[in-house]
Amino acid sequence: MPQPLNPVVAAVTQSIAARSRQGRARYLDLIERAADQGNGRPRLSCGNLAHGFAAAEDDKAAIRAGTAMNIGIVTAYNDMLSAHQPYGRYPEQIKLFARERGATAQVAGGVPAMCDGVTQGQAGMQLSLFSRDTIALSTAIGLSHAMFEGALLLGICDKIVPGLLIGALRFGHLPAILVPAGPMASGLANREKARVRQLYAEGKVGREELLEAEAQSYHGIGTCTFYGTANSNQMMMEMMGLHMPGSSFVPPGTRLRQELTRAATHRLTEIGHGGADWRPLGRCVDEKAIVNAVVGLLATGGSTNHVLHIPAIARAAGIAIDWEDIDRLSAVVPLIARVYPNGAGDVNAFAAAGGMPFVIRELVGAGLAHDDILTVYGKSLSEGAREPRLDDDALGWHDAPNESGNPEILRGAGEAFAPDGGMRLVRGNLGRATFKTSAVDPARWTIEAECRVFDDQDQVVAAFKAGELDRDVVVVVRWQGPAANGMPELHKLTPPLGVLQDRGFKVALVTDGRMSGASGKVPAAIHVTPEAARGGLLARLRDGDRVRLCAHEGLLEALVDATDLAARGDCAAPADGQGMGRELFALMRHHSDSAEAGGSAMLAEAGL
Repeated sequence: MPQPLNPVVAAVTQSIAARSRQGRARYLDLIERAADQGNGRPRLSCGNLAHGFAAAEDDKAAIRAGTAMNIGIVTAYNDMLSAHQPYGRYPEQIKLFARERGATAQVAGGVPAMCDGVTQGQAGMQLSLFSRDTIALSTAIGLSHAMFEGALLLGICDKIVPGLLIGALRFGHLPAILVPAGPMASGLANREKARVRQLYAEGKVGREELLEAEAQSYHGIGTCTFYGTANSNQMMMEMMGLHMPGSSFVPPGTRLRQELTRAATHRLTEIGHGGADWRPLGRCVDEKAIVNAVVGLLATGGSTNHVLHIPAIARAAGIAIDWEDIDRLSAVVPLIARVYPNGAGDVNAFAAAGGMPFVIRELVGAGLAHDDILTVYGKSLSEGAREPRLDDDALGWHDAPNESGNPEILRGAGEAFAPDGGMRLVRGNLGRATFKTSAVDPARWTIEAECRVFDDQDQVVAAFKAGELDRDVVVVVRWQGPAANGMPELHKLTPPLGVLQDRGFKVALVTDGRMSGASGKVPAAIHVTPEAARGGLLARLRDGDRVRLCAHEGLLEALVDATDLAARGDCAAPADGQGMGRELFALMRHHSDSAEAGGSAMLAEAGL
């Protein structure tokens, strides 16, 4: 029998709802007014409407008549991202699937979809976080034509799913379903790839060996198979009930994958306004759904990038959540999955072990997730605890397995890998930050050492190569927050810091930048808020200052006399980066709010 809702989960949800009461009421009023205005197409002038269906070919008559749902497809397709390459043919398939239900579909718009894997460590990575808001704006532009009664959102990776969701939530009177495309087949084991990267950092293998390892790892069509932000996105959409059940990790190019896309299209036609089962996106994404997303993130050891994205998504729906809410939930949500970089297996192994249907069943059954949410598919989240299969060529769903197929990757809530979710809030005179403990040996949860201060990750790599970091050290990388340079990922640091740790040194990273799951085994306080560019004390640290980072105590402290710190002036910030389009994003940097609020100029200026 399912357990009653965990009291901490209940209390956090109630706290979020109370804090959000006014904002949520304004949001619901917005979408109710939009719904009351009814279908947008009848309000269009003849000229407006004629432009809208001019190129609709076989669907022109149906769109003109306005008697059936017209689905807006918002796609993040490009064929550079392996994860998004399959989306190239989705629109033509969706149009056929819509016609099967008497509906029509048009591509409402395309959104940019940058690959963090390509821009990692490059100047272009400074556009990465702000691409989320650009995607949200592009989604809003696509849906602004009042031609659509529902939306299918095609996106998978890092900032793309949050951006699609934020944009679509401002049209929250429309039903919407997220449509995934699935992971690539498993290639070179992720741990072997990490080993070669570390050898390269030490100069023990050359570029050709490194490139071959990377090519064997990232080798085909589909999402990267490690459990980073992209696959965490898919998990969250299932925990929020915004995917068809069990659809996240079905491989691309398969009949099952195609049938799940057909099912999403068909289902969207059933949940539109005016029908008996209206399920607008803005009602589906409520406080309980947001808490479920956090619970899933913690239970599966997902990407720390979502401590930025979840608050931003929530704000778009009139909901206020902060890092203390996440910290409180982390204390009671057990870690039931270990997927690389938190374990040996990849997402394909996770799916084979039971995947998201098993996770949902366990979390709801243990009273850790809200079952009573408005999903796109059924009466409760529990209906998402089902695996899709083809039975005689027909799509059907079957209950999640009772037992994990691989207890080294996935376990029941009663046999968890750890009693907590492994995402701690650390705080002190240096600010507030996130410490992902789930991949770090508990013996390294406390590091106290003199710091070495850097202004970018290239300086760290140079110091490592020069042997200047061969000691116990807290590496501080500042001027990496949203206001400073757009908050790029700092994955260049993972191999050298890992080498130092393997040499027996006590090493930690403290930064106002992002590191996500790739921080791996090295203790790291990331997303330090306030950032150096917004008055944070990181701007006053000097080489040799002693810093203490402790996940046990939730502490991030510069062990420097307060009077001395107060008397110091802030160090000069680096000049704004030029080239690679960075100058075009100055507006976003200058108006961005804190990482804890989501790091968004768009939401801040909109008063959300």
